[in-house]
Amino acid sequence: MKSYEEINARIRRGEAVVLTAEEVIPLVREHGPAAAARKVDVVTCATFGAMCSSGAFLNLGHAEPPTRLTRVLLNGVPAYGGLAAVDVYLGATERSSRAGYGGAHVIEDLCARRPVHLRAWSRASDCYPGRRLEGWIHLDHLNQAYLFNPRNAYQNYAAAANSSPRVLRTYMGTLLPRLGNVTYSSAGQLSPLMNDPHYRTVGIGTAVFLGGAVGQVAWEGTQHNPLRQRGPNAVPVGPAGTVALIGDLKKMHPRYLRAAFMPGYGPTLYVGVGMAIPILDAELAAAVGVSDAEIFTEILDFAVPSRSRPSLGRVSYRELRSGEVELEGKRVPTVSLSSYPRAREIATLLKEWVLAGRFPLRPPVSPLPQDRGLQPFSPVPRPSPTRRESECLECGLCAVAPAACPLGVR
Repeated sequence: MKSYEEINARIRRGEAVVLTAEEVIPLVREHGPAAAARKVDVVTCATFGAMCSSGAFLNLGHAEPPTRLTRVLLNGVPAYGGLAAVDVYLGATERSSRAGYGGAHVIEDLCARRPVHLRAWSRASDCYPGRRLEGWIHLDHLNQAYLFNPRNAYQNYAAAANSSPRVLRTYMGTLLPRLGNVTYSSAGQLSPLMNDPHYRTVGIGTAVFLGGAVGQVAWEGTQHNPLRQRGPNAVPVGPAGTVALIGDLKKMHPRYLRAAFMPGYGPTLYVGVGMAIPILDAELAAAVGVSDAEIFTEILDFAVPSRSRPSLGRVSYRELRSGEVELEGKRVPTVSLSSYPRAREIATLLKEWVLAGRFPLRPPVSPLPQDRGLQPFSPVPRPSPTRRESECLECGLCAVAPAACPLGVR
């Protein structure tokens, strides 16, 4: 066993051994997990792919006269203004009337220090009398601008194919008819949560490489599903764990935060995410030693319009990355939607940050849950529209004017 304190002390003394997830695989294979755990202190891993569940909180600053923004357009893309006053949330997949452009493109424009056009409207009130705001904004002039991505860095993800006679345009890219191609989106052996399958070193407060800056895990990601079926090496087969990430957009770089547009689907944001895994013991050394040949996923048939799409087969990432797989008796070309070279670049850069003491290694404040499962959409009975006095907040506004009750229960 090694501790975080011991590993950080070795980093400060310049004695730490830090490898990328690619570099550590042959070492574990040759010497075994126990010896590898003694030799290696930290393993860096990364992914660079489309992460649709991403977005940015922006504080635009108060105008004169004060204006509470209720309808907001940034370069023609709607942003959510229901956060009071001048805070907005811009979702990556929000579309504009401009072809091929959306929220992801606004985020990249901001990150690249390009001016963004703002148009906003207000209902006006006594405290916020302004009704309209228009002008250009710039990242460096915003009070705060930070990514808050509810679901990033899937632990694994299904591949996609199409058995129908027509072309399908999906978030997994263009799927050719009659099993004409297979698309997939994962860095496999380099991917962060693949290398810590039980989330022993990844949890709330864990530092991450996010878009070229140091961010952190804010919470479990939406659709976090650690109960997904796992293979013999503990790596899940298909979508499983996810993380919600937060980081300062002002410190990020557009090389690691890129907008894209999937034909027929819409905008998405390519996000670079990296993690540094401290090798505390042989179990973690064994986990980082798992290669693409040992990581499997299902190929789902997107011709079936259901959340329970049938599987056309199970393949390893080594097969997917070879350029073709066998599917129903024929060789089918494979296409990666994520960038493995860019993931390798991030893992190498993160290795340099760790060795230079520029990347914090610390235990999670709270672990990611291990017992979550996914629930389908399930409507509940319509609630009664009436309010009861038992719902009173006891705020005291009704003492001044009964009609001022914010809940309407008095």
